[in-house]
Amino acid sequence: MKTLVVILGPTGIGKTETSINVAEHFSIPIVNADSRQIFYEIPIGTAAPTAEQQRRVRHFFVGTHHIQDYYSASLYEQDVIGLLDSLFAESDIAMMCGGSMMYIDAVCNGIDDIPTVDEATRTLMKHRLAEEGLPALVDELRRLDYEHWQVVDKNNPRRVVHALEICHMTGKTYSSFRTNQVRQRPFRILKIGLTAPRDILYDRINRRVLKMLDEGLVDEARRVYHLRELNALNTVGYKELFEHFDGLTTLDEAVYKIQSNSRRYCRKQQTWFKKDDSIAWFAPQNIKEIINYIENNR
Repeated sequence: MKTLVVILGPTGIGKTETSINVAEHFSIPIVNADSRQIFYEIPIGTAAPTAEQQRRVRHFFVGTHHIQDYYSASLYEQDVIGLLDSLFAESDIAMMCGGSMMYIDAVCNGIDDIPTVDEATRTLMKHRLAEEGLPALVDELRRLDYEHWQVVDKNNPRRVVHALEICHMTGKTYSSFRTNQVRQRPFRILKIGLTAPRDILYDRINRRVLKMLDEGLVDEARRVYHLRELNALNTVGYKELFEHFDGLTTLDEAVYKIQSNSRRYCRKQQTWFKKDDSIAWFAPQNIKEIINYIENNR
């Protein structure tokens, strides 16, 4: 039976290096499951695998798209399922690694077949968001799709706008496309979660932010500042530096906010992963234990 090993965990836990060590043992590539590391222009702020790490193990979906490109969990599901067909032709085991919950769920469980938004609708709604503001669009969603309005994150413009795009483009509610049916996959899924005590994890996150700054995060953010309205840049690290560039904060304040928001995102990831009792948890440094677990359960 073919087996997809999924190494997941919160930001800053050390997924990249752990997955590389495991992949080297099994002589297999890694399918990236980080929704921001796919973008070519922002490798520092997304902690994408370095050139040296990619020389050690081949990575898919790292720097393969541009921040102006439209991409979604649904497209990712299609792309990865197609790729796995070829990977399983070469090995009985494949590996996916990342922390983007929606991307991981899309591959493991499938995602609802929601229509792809056409460019005209996307442009219109982007203009309306800029002109009318998020509260007005939230109120419109309440009128058009009360069911989804009740559960959507009303402070997340991407989620609100996407639901309205579907409503306007199809004439149906966004809720009508959401079935939440789990799709059967022709391979086993083995989920391995990486964990650490909170104080250690928070320290890793804080130090990683400082390391990103040393590697040139501020310059990287400046290079994409003129594209700040893109969804790809609605990301911790860039949002805070854009506020600094606008003169709203000092650099020290921006760095503090990046660290704080990274820790907040970490907690969000942990809450999401705790709902999945199929995950086996390990400390990231316990490579031998992880390899033995895979060997005994593949």
